[in-house]
Amino acid sequence: MDMSVFDLFKIGIGPSSSHTVGPMVAARRFLLESGMLDEAVGVEAHLYGSLALTGVGHATDKAVILGLMGETPQELDPASVDDKLDLTALDGQIALLGIKTVPFDARVHLVWHKASTLPEHPNGMRFVLQLRDGSIIERIYYSVGGGFITAAGEAQARTLEPVGTPVPYPFDTMVQLLEHGRTHGLTIPHMLRANERVRMSDADLDAGLDRLWRVMRDCICQGLKTEGRLPGGLNVRRRAAALWKQAQETQPQNALPHDAVQQVSLYAMAVNEENAAGGRVVTAPTNGAAGIIPAVLRYYAEDCRPIDPQRGVRDFLLTSAAIGMLCKKNASISGAEVGCQGEVGVACAMAAAGLVAALGGTNEQIENAAEIGIEHHLGMTCDPIGGLVQIPCIERNGMGAIKAITAASLALKGDGVHFVSLDSVIETMRQTGADMQVKYKETSLGGLAIHVVTVNHAAC
Repeated sequence: MDMSVFDLFKIGIGPSSSHTVGPMVAARRFLLESGMLDEAVGVEAHLYGSLALTGVGHATDKAVILGLMGETPQELDPASVDDKLDLTALDGQIALLGIKTVPFDARVHLVWHKASTLPEHPNGMRFVLQLRDGSIIERIYYSVGGGFITAAGEAQARTLEPVGTPVPYPFDTMVQLLEHGRTHGLTIPHMLRANERVRMSDADLDAGLDRLWRVMRDCICQGLKTEGRLPGGLNVRRRAAALWKQAQETQPQNALPHDAVQQVSLYAMAVNEENAAGGRVVTAPTNGAAGIIPAVLRYYAEDCRPIDPQRGVRDFLLTSAAIGMLCKKNASISGAEVGCQGEVGVACAMAAAGLVAALGGTNEQIENAAEIGIEHHLGMTCDPIGGLVQIPCIERNGMGAIKAITAASLALKGDGVHFVSLDSVIETMRQTGADMQVKYKETSLGGLAIHVVTVNHAAC
């Protein structure tokens, strides 16, 4: 499997990895690959399918403009976004990659194809660069979930010709990973570490993992102290900060047995409120599900009394990545492709597996926890109200974090023997997503999205 832990976990900005991070990366990549920037006199971006239907709510338009300007999700300061976009709108022009200035009006040069899709994925983009001699350069890209992008035909080419440096413990299924473990007497985090060492040193790997945890932790802290309302028009009130303050003020004699678990849900909600506000988050494996792994990680670091928390956090992230890789390769982590089961469901499985690994569970217990996490999200639709990553997404992360801890607990109390394999439940998720109607897959054309809007209109 030609994938790194740092492919799966990316530092970026909200509100969506597939609708914000991916399009930003694609727009920049298009210009870099064009090779004709000096000859450019104009540019257009055409958005299709789910990107067009819920793109405004997911800030896809802003992301594309920022990508054309040369910005990257990992380096962009969220606080600078509005100023950059306002300047482009005021000037009526855009500096492509910060170098070549051409006329630009988002109302004209961003085209939303809401009734059309491109053949390889629901999240399709077509970029057009107009040159001085009247010719054009045109390319198609797909945002396939979690901030991953592919050019047209690229995904198929990779299945025919594997790329990358061979790793010591290659795996495309959990069966293969478990067999490596039995043969070599190694845990899943040990094998993932060995695979990563083909690409980087132990020191670089640990520094990267520590940075991911630092960004996650900072995002929780920021969300737990920030109040107000989220952007986008729904006027959703941020709740994590007020609920956190209330939880801290509760007198010990009045505390309920579940209060510690409730705090985990607040950690997750804090992250996803930050994501909805366009803040700095880590795709885990997507922005829409970015709160679950940080919440369970903080629960591990603070409530599980680990002897070596730093090592445990690293093992947690490596193990989580292994589960995410399997889900991405054999099903999808894109809500537009398989619904929210591929986002919150996969994140829950990743967090459950990571927690078991950090607590010293066996490889079989890790698999069991991951399988439980996905199994109880099968069929979950993606129907965001108003196309915004707010309702029901924020609360779903809180619930997903609690489910992950429950799944880990069940797995650790068993001996690793279980009826349904992780590979089977991932394949079931893929088939369920294929059978799911398009209106339930991040289009806001069905389900909760239209029901609530209809009720609100009727009340007016």
